[in-house]
Amino acid sequence: MSKYQIVIDTNVWIAALRSRRGASYKLLTLIDSRQFEVNISVPLVLEYEDAAKRLIGEIPLTERDIDDILDYTCRMANHRKIFYLWRPFLKDPKDDMVLELAVTSRCDFIVTYNQSDFQGVEQFGLSAVTPKVFLQIIGVLP
Repeated sequence: MSKYQIVIDTNVWIAALRSRRGASYKLLTLIDSRQFEVNISVPLVLEYEDAAKRLIGEIPLTERDIDDILDYTCRMANHRKIFYLWRPFLKDPKDDMVLELAVTSRCDFIVTYNQSDFQGVEQFGLSAVTPKVFLQIIGVLP
């Protein structure tokens, strides 16, 4: 059976940096578990970096820590180039970027806390789910 292909929305990635208690953190700790594959693009990684570094001082991580987590994410994920744009499809252009990556990567899921922002992605064969729901799907949480 093939592994689930996912894109992790920035809000989930940032939530994992804010707290070690939630489903977002658990999801990031499982990136190398071989239970699923994460897909990234240069624009998404740059967005992760920008959002995370704006939180320095609010979260218990240094700039170097954030760089190390980004490097780890980049090492473990599938790197994708986006050649076809679906814009505008969603309300937020940053969400369109996530959708385009998910379509290019033939993903099963967009893991996000903003499911309502991804209304209509079902027509691309995608589901927008929270980290908790995704962890339940792969059997990590009951």
